[in-house]
Amino acid sequence: MSDYTNVKELFGCDVFNDSVMQERLPKKVYKELKKTIEEGKELSMEIADVVAHEMKEWAIEKGATHYSHWFQPLTGVTAEKHDAFITAPMENGKVLLSFSGKELIKGEPDASSFPSGGLRATFEARGYTAWDCTSPAFVRHDAAGGTLCIPTAFCSYTGEALDQKTPLLRSMEAVNKQALRLIRLFGNTTSKKVTPSVGAEQEYFLIDKEKWLQRKDLTYTGRTLFGAMPPKGQEMDDHYLGTIRQRVSAYMKEVNEECWKLGITAKTQHNEVAPAQHELAPIYAPANIAADHNQMMMRILKKVASRHGMRCLLHEKPFAGVNGSGKHNNWSLTTDDGINLLEPGKTPHENIQFLLVLTCILKAVDEHADLLRESAADVGNDERLGGNEAPPAVISVFLGEQLQDVLEQLISTGTATHSKTGEILDTGVKTLPDFMKDATDRNRTSPFAFTGNKFEFRMVGSRDSISECNVVLNTIAAEVFRDACDRLEAADDFDTAVHDLIKEYAIQHQRIVFNGNGYAPEWEAEAKRRGLPILPSMVDAIPALTTDKAVKLFESFNVFTRAELESRAEIQYEGYAKAINIEAKTMVDVATKQIIPAVIRYTTVLAESINSVKAVSAALDVSVQTSLLEKSSALLAETKTAMDKLSGLIAESESHEEGRDRAVFFRESVVPAMQALRKPVDELEMIVDKDMWPMPSYGDLIFEV
Repeated sequence: MSDYTNVKELFGCDVFNDSVMQERLPKKVYKELKKTIEEGKELSMEIADVVAHEMKEWAIEKGATHYSHWFQPLTGVTAEKHDAFITAPMENGKVLLSFSGKELIKGEPDASSFPSGGLRATFEARGYTAWDCTSPAFVRHDAAGGTLCIPTAFCSYTGEALDQKTPLLRSMEAVNKQALRLIRLFGNTTSKKVTPSVGAEQEYFLIDKEKWLQRKDLTYTGRTLFGAMPPKGQEMDDHYLGTIRQRVSAYMKEVNEECWKLGITAKTQHNEVAPAQHELAPIYAPANIAADHNQMMMRILKKVASRHGMRCLLHEKPFAGVNGSGKHNNWSLTTDDGINLLEPGKTPHENIQFLLVLTCILKAVDEHADLLRESAADVGNDERLGGNEAPPAVISVFLGEQLQDVLEQLISTGTATHSKTGEILDTGVKTLPDFMKDATDRNRTSPFAFTGNKFEFRMVGSRDSISECNVVLNTIAAEVFRDACDRLEAADDFDTAVHDLIKEYAIQHQRIVFNGNGYAPEWEAEAKRRGLPILPSMVDAIPALTTDKAVKLFESFNVFTRAELESRAEIQYEGYAKAINIEAKTMVDVATKQIIPAVIRYTTVLAESINSVKAVSAALDVSVQTSLLEKSSALLAETKTAMDKLSGLIAESESHEEGRDRAVFFRESVVPAMQALRKPVDELEMIVDKDMWPMPSYGDLIFEV
């Protein structure tokens, strides 16, 4: 690979983007397709055939031999079925390459292969994929060659959403409609569309492939199930934003190039807080494109790591006691003509539209905190949330000093008369420029923080699709905007009505605002006093999907039906139980086949050492060997007892009905038993000879990349 990278030439070269369409499509066809993309107009089959032909020709020039309807099912990964462009051979033995409008617009993957959550029987296999023309097609190059990937939505034969994309597109339409109503009330007659704009900061770990292969827990589950902390962890803060190692730099260079080819605006890269942990953040994009790009980015991170003799870990908590990996979801609402509805301006107290939008968001988050928490519910997040740089599992909103002050003015007096301003910071060095101190701040412990002109939802897990949380954010925003517009449109005096509404929302929903330390033990008690939902685990959070309140919300905007919500809850319960079951079985397997034999070998060596020394002279001191033997033997017995108990619980789990009952059993009984098995094993790791310990340590994994 050349050291020189021409980003301008590289960027988007494998994407069937607007410039390619403009160049290759007839003017009439291009205009019709743009109408479909921008206005949601239906695409005629005649137009679709022309688009499909040009897309095929372009893809073949890029080396593509197959096409695929690329979609995002509820399994947490992407899915695809590849079809070659070839047709049946002609009489002369040659083949034609074809791709029709029908094939572009609709596909029929086997829907029985994906979780249904009770939406259909397993023998009902048909499902449909439908082209999302607002997200551009692209050619992906890998070991299989070139594949034309067409971003699609995925639904059942009877029309229920089976994917992450369909509800996301529905929610984007909902918030667009209601946000347009709101800005029209403030005199905006020019903006035609309001789009949720999203930037997802992707965190990940890199470890050496050979060491990864020696850890069955990592290969089977994506995280370490055993492991003692090394003498040095992340306490020195010498990793965050530190010099990037050469091996990792080479990896990042290739990741960037792969991303740029696919039009992914990989922008910021750096070391994260933990050793071997890194982050890659793109520039903002419309929510559905951002979701597509993030799924593509995760695949690229893993694929490129393999080329460099490494493995990319996307698990939320691959190492206990070490910083976990999240995916901060930066969300804002922007118009087609460049207006950010969350931009406060220099004097936010005078920006009435912004204050209404802000207080609407406070109301939305307060009323649906349980749903927002559920949108980040993930097995790995149970291990991450609440520790080592991660936000707590209690939803609150951080506003910063400036907006907090404005809010307090509204609550106490009914009007906000001033905004705190920044001040000049004197660096004390003549050659350095003085700079303005921002009147806002950051709070890394807040799950939902206002950061200048956007909200940053920090709970999302590193493996998760960002579609889920954005579906919730878009829909709850649509609901409060609708309610606000209903009142304001009916008011005789708009100015008075909007003033009263801002004040009302600020007073009624101030409980959700918390600018303090979310890690402080007092916060959970304070949150409970405020009546905020405390949902520490995935199993605790899932019921939020199917409350009457949630069903009413989603059905009123045609984002989800009750059946779709219930199916998603069932799928999540099933996913949780399966994940914990695999982890528990892996612990038993590793303990049985690797750890117990290793400890037996160690204790045997100790016993032989004691006997050998005593044979030389009974007067010689063998207290050290004896102490180690006694301690390791006791921990070995504790390990065997804990392992037997865990094995019994795994067998017992089969008697619990699939769904919530089984998930609760795993959460309440199996997870504590797993923790009980881990405790003596981690203690043994600190005693047993390193040469005898059967797997690489935490220190080996995170400091030797």
